[in-house]
Amino acid sequence: MKKVLIVEDDIEIIRLLEIHLKDLGCSVVTANQGDIGLQKAMAENPDLIILDVMLPEMDGIEICQKLRAREIKTPILMLTARSEEIDKVLGLEVGADDYLTKPFSVREFIARVKAIFRRQKMDTVESTSEGNPKLMEYDILSIDVDMRKVLLDGRKIELSPKEFELLVLLSSNPGKSYDRTKLLNMIWGYDFKGYEHTVNSHINRLRSKIEPDMSNPKFILTTWGVGYKFNEELIGA
Repeated sequence: MKKVLIVEDDIEIIRLLEIHLKDLGCSVVTANQGDIGLQKAMAENPDLIILDVMLPEMDGIEICQKLRAREIKTPILMLTARSEEIDKVLGLEVGADDYLTKPFSVREFIARVKAIFRRQKMDTVESTSEGNPKLMEYDILSIDVDMRKVLLDGRKIELSPKEFELLVLLSSNPGKSYDRTKLLNMIWGYDFKGYEHTVNSHINRLRSKIEPDMSNPKFILTTWGVGYKFNEELIGA
């Protein structure tokens, strides 16, 4: 049974999500304040955290930051009533795996949760790469798949689960271009048109962490009109 933590101050939304999560066979823990939600996230060891952005005492962005700073990698599905893209991108930048903007449909919510659980059930690295080796080294970038560790010129780089999955997929298949829709399906496990910006946000965050020069990427290249690829010229470098 999967355990889901809902951190939300709207009791009606909590009840709605709780009903549908229990229909999926999940046990549910709830918190209606940010500080309490943070405590439960660390104490309850949930399989998924559904986290509202606007919360009393401590907002969802800060909770997400604190969890990731403690290297708690539990998937986080962020909820926001704000429509501005900057708020959504901010949530992704601090380590959320995905987000939904209120109001959202129950169907879409269930699809997102199922996708996260599918990703947890599978060995992520094996399922998203095509015969990847356990240790990959490209120039100053080193990727240890088993240890889920990335080094850049000997310095450890902290990546979120989705950033790591994207990096492993692309670097396992240098030169192969992936369009945004395919990456969305392979990494997030769903195929909703219009959510390709989620891929863009994660690629930008990943580049900001591993690229020596963001304006001239060395590792993850843009394939114009298609999507992204890992630089095949680095093989053997």
